[in-house]
Amino acid sequence: MKKTLSISMLCFLFLTCTFDYGDLGDSDRTLPDLVMKNVEYVRVRSADPLARVQAERVERFESQGYMRLETFSFEQFGERGEEVNAFGRVGFATVDISSADVFMDRGVRIEVESEDFIIETNQLNWIDEQRLLSAGEESEVSVFQGNGTTFTGTGFRADARRRSWEFSGNVRGTYVHEDDDAEDTDDAE
Repeated sequence: MKKTLSISMLCFLFLTCTFDYGDLGDSDRTLPDLVMKNVEYVRVRSADPLARVQAERVERFESQGYMRLETFSFEQFGERGEEVNAFGRVGFATVDISSADVFMDRGVRIEVESEDFIIETNQLNWIDEQRLLSAGEESEVSVFQGNGTTFTGTGFRADARRRSWEFSGNVRGTYVHEDDDAEDTDDAE
């Protein structure tokens, strides 16, 4: 999950752009310093793509230190850029420019191929320095796995460093345990 929760990578696109239009006064602080439409950014290391970020609209507010992204998606590539390991889509996000923390809103879906893991919710927070993904205590989050395991609960928290996740309350769902030995017993006759 550590590899897949690199939402902060989208910030690299915007961290190097700075425009100084002088002091516009308090009345103009609601206007973005930079607006981009139909943005696509690919982060590359040693000729291999690491991640791709796409957004319909990006607004950067330099003096307030954040960006707003509308209808964005991201893909994180596996080793040597050969395949997509994780991808997601979000209706709206706010990115803190200095910390790379991200607040995601209006429908969040993150799929992690290597972990066989899907997260769906309305809102999530990514705390970059701690590598934590969390939802509010009352926000409902659903987690799905390909084997039929599903959980829905509140107080969701995922630690990308420890590759663990948990709910703090109101959990319901189904856990499916696959027994690899069950197939062997049929062939033993």
